[in-house]
Amino acid sequence: MSTNINTKANLIWEVATKLVGVYKPHEYGKVILPMTVLKRFDDILKPTKQKVLDKYEEVKTFEVKDAFLTEASGYSFYNTSKYDFEKLLSDPDNIERNFNNYINGFSDNVIDILNNFKFDNEIKTMADNRLLYVVIEEFNSKKAYMGLDEVKTEDMGYIFEELVRKFSESYDEEAGAHFTARDIIYLMTDLLVAEEKDILVNDNKVKTIYDMAMGTSQMLACMTDRLHQLNKNVQVDCFGQELNPETYAIAKADMLIKGGDADNFRQGDTLDDDKFKGYKFDYIISNPPFGIDWKKQKKAVEDEADKGIHGRFPVGTPKISDGQMLFTLNGIAKLNDDGKMAIIQNGSPLFSGAAGSGESEIRRYIIGNDWLEAIIQLPTDLFYNTGISTYIWIINKGKDVLREGKVQLIDASNCYVNRRKNIGNKRKDLDENSRNLILKAYSEFTNKEYQENNMTVESKIFENGEFGYNRITVESPEYDENGKIVKDKRGNIKPDKNKRDYENVPVKENIQEYFEREVLPYNPEAWIDDKKTQLGYEIPFTRYFYKYVQPENSDEIEKRIIINEREIMNSLEKLFKEV
Repeated sequence: MSTNINTKANLIWEVATKLVGVYKPHEYGKVILPMTVLKRFDDILKPTKQKVLDKYEEVKTFEVKDAFLTEASGYSFYNTSKYDFEKLLSDPDNIERNFNNYINGFSDNVIDILNNFKFDNEIKTMADNRLLYVVIEEFNSKKAYMGLDEVKTEDMGYIFEELVRKFSESYDEEAGAHFTARDIIYLMTDLLVAEEKDILVNDNKVKTIYDMAMGTSQMLACMTDRLHQLNKNVQVDCFGQELNPETYAIAKADMLIKGGDADNFRQGDTLDDDKFKGYKFDYIISNPPFGIDWKKQKKAVEDEADKGIHGRFPVGTPKISDGQMLFTLNGIAKLNDDGKMAIIQNGSPLFSGAAGSGESEIRRYIIGNDWLEAIIQLPTDLFYNTGISTYIWIINKGKDVLREGKVQLIDASNCYVNRRKNIGNKRKDLDENSRNLILKAYSEFTNKEYQENNMTVESKIFENGEFGYNRITVESPEYDENGKIVKDKRGNIKPDKNKRDYENVPVKENIQEYFEREVLPYNPEAWIDDKKTQLGYEIPFTRYFYKYVQPENSDEIEKRIIINEREIMNSLEKLFKEV
């Protein structure tokens, strides 16, 4: 971001100094963001304002008039009120009434944004506290001018994004609820296009991108920028759904400010209110919520699951306490036949749930169809609202021939730079060197450890079958008080339920051979209940990258303790002498 853009954003944000006392710092964005949207639209509509008013007089009785008014304005939005920011200041006594008249003159797409911002509440709050005129006056100053002659569409997008970032940071630990840091997004976008760069450079077709939990739409914006960097002529159509009304409003406003099609952004819950039924996309990039239950969506989700292969959740559902794998299934259902998805998840989807559980069946579905291309473990402390380990899953329905039947696991937990200033839980960044090292490991697709500038990335390649296992039920006989084996009426040995055990046998290994080697030597009377054997899938990521560290020699530990004790005693003696 250029200095001028950053300066402009800071000047606009300074308006928040007028809100002190009425609004708390984390509430400033409730005023600054919608007012920025309004002032941007006001400034760029100014040259065609009279033309729109004239056209409105001609067509105001028409049942359908949007097309006439957008043509007159030259944009996908318009305003038919006689007021603008400048004229509003000429009547201080009626500022609230006139401002509402001004807002109601906007086209429906802008009013939808303001409704989701719940801006009516803020207008009343500002008016009741004699702030409305002051804020409008500040936004009418030279520092807040956002006309096209001074601020280009692309620059305005960056300015608005910077304002969103400031708003997000003011939430501190809550920022991650609607804002994913750009360093993470850049890595995701590069992973999505890494193996398609040569094709994209010469591909002038339309590319579609979808984010099922888009927040403020920054992932879609970054992905669009990345594709245009490779090919400025490619048409990129963005689609997104967001549950939170306010962040949806931010996303839609951002798209309108950039001159894009904001109608492709929809508000609602992706799990139980799919706004893109029947849609398929080239790319999906998303950071859906994890660790959030889906109790409220239970009926709709289960109804969808009952549709089988005709629904979005064809292989069952995960435990009710964590719905993140439902988003993964939703994404898979919406990928084109050669589509590719990058989705962030915590560690739970790797291993939670035993064989036969919803989680295991979802992993089986993904790996069994050879869609799982790679999983990258990120460093901890990358996100604003959590310090836990997170993973990027790359799902690809059009795998390269070399990757078919295989999964690449990449441990990038030690590839980062420390931040000079923490933001919430975010203490680390993925700078360009970090991202390039991870991309190198991903692109080379081999078993190798990469080291550079004290950073380490390790890549390992596995056959799909590596993650499958047979969960066998091992039974042991029940004994009576005399130590004899108890049998039922049919003469069958009665199993002791208290001694029942389970073993996970890799699918690549013979069950009987495993049983004879690992169980019988320690329990000669045991047997396998074959009817209870279940196929399961898990990805024990940590185990694959575990490195044994030799414990420190006990003599060395003793020496260090003695030295520490001496230092403590010397300090105490010195202290007592001074007293």
